[in-house]
Amino acid sequence: VVQLVESGGGSVQAGGSLRLSCVGSTYFDSRRSMGWFRQTPGKEREGVAAIDSKHTPSYADSVKDRFYISRDNAKNTLYLEMNNLKPEDTAMYYCAADSFFYRGPSLRVIDFDHWGQGTQVTVSS
Repeated sequence: VVQLVESGGGSVQAGGSLRLSCVGSTYFDSRRSMGWFRQTPGKEREGVAAIDSKHTPSYADSVKDRFYISRDNAKNTLYLEMNNLKPEDTAMYYCAADSFFYRGPSLRVIDFDHWGQGTQVTVSS
């Protein structure tokens, strides 16, 4: 069982930065892509950033050049560095593990079947 616990969320003003972390259990697997997703009430969960087993990243257009994803397999930890935050980035952020090994960095919710409980990010204008 892959257990994932997010942290690092909070409230910031527009233009600020936050760094999210996601720590996995013993079964945090270097062979799986890992992703960050976000969701606001009444909207579908959307992919923000993902990183595969080769550390190749992918990003949603809305966060390119502002957010950066990384992973430290030795620490079983996934990170999301978020810069120049905007009010529209306000959401619950979730980390997730891909259901398959060695798949590329997908941003599709359906490709992930292990999820954390989420951490709230609120950006005020």
